[in-house]
Amino acid sequence: MEGETFLWLIRHAVVDGVAGTIHAPDAPADLSDRAQLEALQRYLPREAASYASPWRRTVETARALGLDPALVPEFSEQDFGDWTGRRHDELAATRGDAYAQFWNDPARARPPGGESFEDQVARVRLGLARIGARSATLVVHSGTIRAALCIALDLTPQAALRFVIDPLSLTRIDRLATGWRVVSVNQRVA
Repeated sequence: MEGETFLWLIRHAVVDGVAGTIHAPDAPADLSDRAQLEALQRYLPREAASYASPWRRTVETARALGLDPALVPEFSEQDFGDWTGRRHDELAATRGDAYAQFWNDPARARPPGGESFEDQVARVRLGLARIGARSATLVVHSGTIRAALCIALDLTPQAALRFVIDPLSLTRIDRLATGWRVVSVNQRVA
């Protein structure tokens, strides 16, 4: 790919739903943190292409930032299959060993009917390859940002899962002719 790509990755706003739940694609965003949304909007590059996961919370966050993103399925959050919509405490109580076993190796393990984080990294790699040389804003999920950092830093998926990515935080990475550069991770813009 010719040229340089400057990526502004924003994690969506907090989910407007029950904490501790593996939220479904249609879970809405809580857009009440207007100050942070406005700070991010001022900080983002003008004239950048914009992309988002097609999940409701990312689309709502992107629109609250004044963006009209192209929706890229490869940027969706990890698919937790049969566990989607369920609470972690309930899964721990009812799925016992299977749930605990998943968390022993969350990078490679797949929930029933779902995908592993390794699968998500492969999917995000395909999505990033679709973005040409320019500045681009991506409103996505914490797992998507961890996957992008995994790719940029050539980390193992297990190591990439160590990153903390807060709601409405900014992560900046660039794809240069000579490789990737990480500018910032989990930045709170004021």
